[in-house]
Amino acid sequence: MSRVCIKTINLKKGAILVYLIIIIFIFSIVMVPLLGIVMGQINYLKTSVAKEQSLQIAEAGINYYQWHLSHFQTDYQDGTGAPGPYVHEYVDRDTQNVIGSYSLIITPPLVGSTILTIQSTGWTNEYPNIKKTITVRYGIPSLAKYSFLSNDVIWIGGNEYVTGQMQSNNGIRFDGYTNAPVRSTKTTYTCPDSQGPPCPATKDGIWGQAPSFVKSFWEFPVPNVDFSALAYDLSSMKGLAQTDGIYLPPSNEKGYSLVFKNDGSIDIYKVTSLQYNPTGWDTNWTAHNEFIDYENRALQFTINMPNNGIIYVEDKVWVEGNIRGKATVAAALLPYNSLTAPNIYIPNNILYSTKDGSDTLGLVSQKDIVVTYHAPDDIEINAALIAQNGAAQFYYYDGNIKDSITTFGSIMTFSSWTWTWVNGSAAVTSGYRHTYSNYDGNLLYGPPPSFPLSTSGYQQLDWKSN
Repeated sequence: MSRVCIKTINLKKGAILVYLIIIIFIFSIVMVPLLGIVMGQINYLKTSVAKEQSLQIAEAGINYYQWHLSHFQTDYQDGTGAPGPYVHEYVDRDTQNVIGSYSLIITPPLVGSTILTIQSTGWTNEYPNIKKTITVRYGIPSLAKYSFLSNDVIWIGGNEYVTGQMQSNNGIRFDGYTNAPVRSTKTTYTCPDSQGPPCPATKDGIWGQAPSFVKSFWEFPVPNVDFSALAYDLSSMKGLAQTDGIYLPPSNEKGYSLVFKNDGSIDIYKVTSLQYNPTGWDTNWTAHNEFIDYENRALQFTINMPNNGIIYVEDKVWVEGNIRGKATVAAALLPYNSLTAPNIYIPNNILYSTKDGSDTLGLVSQKDIVVTYHAPDDIEINAALIAQNGAAQFYYYDGNIKDSITTFGSIMTFSSWTWTWVNGSAAVTSGYRHTYSNYDGNLLYGPPPSFPLSTSGYQQLDWKSN
């Protein structure tokens, strides 16, 4: 009996062992893949965390360089004076441990642009091969955000069309058409007789006979624009022209004539004699007995557009032609003297080869920018104009009436601006019957070289990550 009992027990133990082996085998078949899935999920989570950390480290690099630019606006080499990339360690704020790094590549603005690109690539020390890259573009708005900016009164006549924002630090009479804000700093003001009947009188900051839909664009009062911000650093521009631009000293003749050409070159003449014109009057009713159109010129040389785009002229200068590239022409004699400050004259069309921002021209006059007596009956001017201490204007010549003037760019003028003169009945008596003023939106972040910029600093234009 005892033998049978022992055998039965052994048989039962063997069966249990077989069952156990089967269970372990089945468990292994089920659990091994499951463990693989679990480990895969764990690795996936770790990778996801590393990617997110790398993205945040890359963002920290962007934030760092934005801070750097706020203190050193034109430093595109991270304070090193050497080309990048620039690698920085990233310290965890909570643990104060270095957990990763970011690498910066800075692409500075091109000539005639304020837009720079910051590329920041971040990674962690634990997963150095997992990297994320953020690319951001920043730009400084130029003061050419206005179609018109004036420190004096403005009168937009019934035959005038304006695109783009305009503002006056004085009052505005607006009888024409626009598609953008019209802004005055005045709640009310006493309009001068130069703004036509019923002036002088007390008027709202903006008034006139514009259609009702145009009046919806009127805004007043608004904050004043500081015209001192429009003051070019002319001394600095002179230095730039002498080192890498074009510098023209006093001509000892009547002035200079610049003719821009389609191939990107410039013909530079000395003006040796002038055409007759009668006495004209400017917007301050100051008589001008001088002749303002060239007659004979002597070619001095032909030169390509300068590398830095700066042309500095210490004399009167006539500007015309076809613009290919980016340039700023400044006419100035330092220190400023109202009796000797030179004008810029426009005797003919100034046309861009394209209007996509590739071509820009800035005309900066210490005094006036004047469309001349003998200019074409129909003229187009593609440029950003600044009359620092005077006005952009066509002088009043009784009976000298032309057809149309079209501008594409921006006009900033200290004194009252006009291309058209009218009598008390609003009939044109001198200048251009029809005025078409078109704003060049490319000027906001792609102004002419050394153009005055907003004090707002860099603004983010776009953001993208890989």
